[in-house]
Amino acid sequence: MRALKRSAPATVVAALAAATAAALATAAPASAADYHCTTSRASVDNPAYSGPLSDNISFTTKLCAKRASGVISAYASISWDGPVWYVNQSDVFDGARVHLQIKRSVSGPDPVVKSANYYGIEYALEHGNTLGNGSFRTPTLTYRAKSGRYLGDGSIQLDWNNDGKSYRTTAFSASPSV
Repeated sequence: MRALKRSAPATVVAALAAATAAALATAAPASAADYHCTTSRASVDNPAYSGPLSDNISFTTKLCAKRASGVISAYASISWDGPVWYVNQSDVFDGARVHLQIKRSVSGPDPVVKSANYYGIEYALEHGNTLGNGSFRTPTLTYRAKSGRYLGDGSIQLDWNNDGKSYRTTAFSASPSV
């Protein structure tokens, strides 16, 4: 009987260890630091061109933000479907940039706490693939947050060649607040 009493606790410990190992093997990694994103779309017309060919660029933008260890991180991922005749044309734009912001989410207008412009999109727009399509992802913008909720926001700013104007802004939907 003594052997039975000693083996019962050992059996219980072994069963608990096996159950714990099985639970750990099937547990998903923690996802608390995942990005929260919003996707939006816009079609932008070249105001300097009024000819017979299609000249609109259809943008799809994903604005994302996350909070991890008191730091807010945000980025924009942009893809587009543009006119085939823009491919390898270095005179479509005088300038192009993605304006990315981290904002504090409050009642009323959300104040900008950090922002940056990313200019690599101009070359990508003018040198897309042979179908006029392409994509661009900004570097990650970070901000050491205080208490409260924050979000990522942004726009594409295009300075079209020969239109007589400076940058024209196309805003996109902000990320969910984090």
